[in-house]
Amino acid sequence: QVQLVESGGGVVQPGGSLRLSCAASGQLYSGYYIEWYRQAQGKSRELVASVNVADGRPDYADSVKGRFTMSRVDDMNTVSLQMNSLKPEDSAVYYCHVRNSAWWGQGTQVTVSA
Repeated sequence: QVQLVESGGGVVQPGGSLRLSCAASGQLYSGYYIEWYRQAQGKSRELVASVNVADGRPDYADSVKGRFTMSRVDDMNTVSLQMNSLKPEDSAVYYCHVRNSAWWGQGTQVTVSA
């Protein structure tokens, strides 16, 4: 069993930055991928980024490539999502998830608004 807790959301102006964190309570093994999803109001959940906890190699959706950076913070139990050059269309609830599992975090709200 793994529990995921996100933090770091907030309100920021267009062009600004935010850093999200996802802390896992249980041990994640080398075969796991941690993913960031987001869901804007009235829209379906969208995969934003993912990272293999073993090698730390990230992958990104085209909509955030070059602006967002996902990385492991420590020993496979925490990952971050650095979000730069934020746009209003990035506004959503951001969720942490372990691929192919039922483990989701509670979500953290990101609002990009002037």
